[in-house]
Amino acid sequence: KILTSETLALQTIRNNGLSARPEFSSPSGPSEAIAVGSLANQKRPPGLGEFLGSLSVKRVPNSRLMDVSFESTDPQLAARVVNAHIASYIEQNFSSKYEATTRASAWLADQLTELKIKVQRAEDARIAYERQNQIWTLDDKQNITSQRLSDINKQLTDAQSERMKKESLYQFAKSGNLDAVPQIQSNLALTELLKKRSEVSSDYTDALNQYGPNFPKVQRLQAQLKDYDQSIEKEKKNILAVLESDYREAQQRESLLTQALDEQKAETNHMAEKLVEYNILKREAEANKTLYEGLMTKLKETAISQGLRSSNIRVVDPAMIPSTPARPAKTRNLALAFLVGLVGGIGLALLREYLDNTVKTPDDIETLARLPSLAVVPQFTGSNGHAKKRGLLQGPAANGHEMRIELAAQHLPKSQMSEAFRALRTSILLSRADHPPQVILVTSALPREGKTTAAANLAVTLAQLGDSTVIVDADLRKPGIGRLLNLGGGKYAGLSSYLAGVSSLDLVCVPHPTIANLVAIPTGPLPPNPADLLSSHKLADGITELRTKFKFIVIDSPPIMAATDAVILSVQADGVLLVVRSGETPKAAFTRTRDLLNSVKCRILGVVLNAVDSSAPDYYYSYRYYPYSYGYGPQEVVEAPHEEDSEAVTERVSRDDDSEAL
Repeated sequence: KILTSETLALQTIRNNGLSARPEFSSPSGPSEAIAVGSLANQKRPPGLGEFLGSLSVKRVPNSRLMDVSFESTDPQLAARVVNAHIASYIEQNFSSKYEATTRASAWLADQLTELKIKVQRAEDARIAYERQNQIWTLDDKQNITSQRLSDINKQLTDAQSERMKKESLYQFAKSGNLDAVPQIQSNLALTELLKKRSEVSSDYTDALNQYGPNFPKVQRLQAQLKDYDQSIEKEKKNILAVLESDYREAQQRESLLTQALDEQKAETNHMAEKLVEYNILKREAEANKTLYEGLMTKLKETAISQGLRSSNIRVVDPAMIPSTPARPAKTRNLALAFLVGLVGGIGLALLREYLDNTVKTPDDIETLARLPSLAVVPQFTGSNGHAKKRGLLQGPAANGHEMRIELAAQHLPKSQMSEAFRALRTSILLSRADHPPQVILVTSALPREGKTTAAANLAVTLAQLGDSTVIVDADLRKPGIGRLLNLGGGKYAGLSSYLAGVSSLDLVCVPHPTIANLVAIPTGPLPPNPADLLSSHKLADGITELRTKFKFIVIDSPPIMAATDAVILSVQADGVLLVVRSGETPKAAFTRTRDLLNSVKCRILGVVLNAVDSSAPDYYYSYRYYPYSYGYGPQEVVEAPHEEDSEAVTERVSRDDDSEAL
């Protein structure tokens, strides 16, 4: 802070004549320069900001060194300013230390005068209190008092124990248990009386039994017994009186000892209070004395420092005239720009990945739903290199029917899309080798995820194996199978006609004109209540009848999150295929769809990941695709089977379709 202060900067400018240079002078000339000591309440010189802006002071890490530099177009001026500025700083440090030492000496002298008076007063107060209360004898008195207090306390404890013992004995005897008192049993006179009475009582009993109550001897013995009883009772009363007297005496002794203990405690507390007050006065006097001695030492040290011009600042390396410019640092700037761009790009990519809550890869499917990814369908790319979701291919087919992108298994047999749907067919056939699912429901979580395209291509690939296949368009809200298969929308009766009881199942089955072994059941007229129609028993009866006529039944249903139709249809299917559009299907919608299907106990065969960007590097590395020319239009990509599954796939294909190769 001092090295970059305005005061030091102005001192450097003034002492080295820098105010004459244009970059540091005021518009009116150097004569208006302000003296260093009069900066308060003055206008800021115009060249001061430029000087401080060119000056740089940095701390060297892990040291007490400071690196001072100055930027200028003149290398000689840059070196001269740095050296002059450091010299001004050292001079200012000398001056400030000397002034501080002078002020400290004056202040210490004033404090010593006041403190000396305090020390004298505190010492006088201590001595006066010591004389008044005879503090020099308190230590011996305190020892004697403490010993007496301990003795009285022990005697009181013994007296209390003795009093409780005698009180207990007295109360016991007083309550009618006098005969059980030890004093009764140890009293010789009473023992003798009891013995004689026992003898007279025995003679009295014998005489009474022999002569009767009126005989003179009997009456004489009876009188003797009465005398003995009176004597015994009198002796017992005497013993009880002795017990009471002992109790009262013990009680009185306890009371006296208690009073003596209280008096001794009061005396001890009084002596302790005197000692506490005396110690306070003593410590105060000692503290003032210690402070006085410390200030005296500081005053002597200050006087010594005042006479020495010493400093803890030294120049390690003086500034030298630079041979190369410091700015601009082209290499550093280029490296920094590259690093910022790299970090920013990675950060934006990570942020985009974090904010993206859609399903994109088979790993997402496995993590979210614990379901297998049966097929990865790439996004179709036209001849212009742009992705297309649906539409017509260039030029009609030879049979006059339109060739649609969505029906790639028929019109683009060598494309990546066709290969993906053949892989899907193989996965379904191998899902249960002894008995693959016959009725397959194809659905999705949300609209426009490609479920209709997946259902149509799956049906085509199954029909290409030579197995009779029927595809049922059960989307009674937004049908699409008729458009894909070029069946002429609306001119055929369909599923709604059969469910309403208007047509039979044979009448609504429409064979495809160009694809062998493929039969389609269109939706027919769209009903106002699709869910009610699908909930009727006619649906179950129709599925049962279709099982007897076709080897495979593929059902295209509405999205699960849009209507309950798919849940109703899933009960009739042997398995359900979920279609997920890469980068568009939200994860929450996908997991909700899985939960809805699990709630009705239907079997989920797996997931078809649709519209995957085949140009992304992850497409090749994650799914083991490799590019090669396949003789259809532009270069295409075909899926290579996993090594661990190649044997099973080859065996299945050779048995079902010798003309097809994976």
